[in-house]
Amino acid sequence: MSAGDASEPASPTPTPTVEKRRVTETRSIPFGERTVQDSSLAKGKRKVRTAGVKGSKTLTYEVTYVNGEQTGKKLVDEVVTRRPVTQVVAVGTKETRRCDPNYSGCVPIASDVDCAGGSGNGPAYVSGPVRVIGNDIYDLDRDGDGYGCDD
Repeated sequence: MSAGDASEPASPTPTPTVEKRRVTETRSIPFGERTVQDSSLAKGKRKVRTAGVKGSKTLTYEVTYVNGEQTGKKLVDEVVTRRPVTQVVAVGTKETRRCDPNYSGCVPIASDVDCAGGSGNGPAYVSGPVRVIGNDIYDLDRDGDGYGCDD
């Protein structure tokens, strides 16, 4: 028989080699964030109370290879190996007022401060009495006894 003779048997098709392997991967898990109101912080200020920590998980796959090439990948197991820690952020709610250090209590800082109910024209007012502990820059202690707005 010659090489081109049709009566020659066909060469057998090679059987593919199929291999299955277990493969593991580690992935991170993002942490969440929770905000809480805090009346001891100035309004709008943010402070991290508990730092967030990423978690992790291990994924196990069954990977199929045919003739050395990957043809399939199936998730067979997923285990959280470290849970994420939620970040806690405090948000301030405390109203802050700026007070003049020349007086006890809180006399506001302004271009002019007058005693509430008096004849002054402000723009800021204070209810007295207030003790003068520095310079009486707003002239609240008219009688010089160390107390302003006490008339």
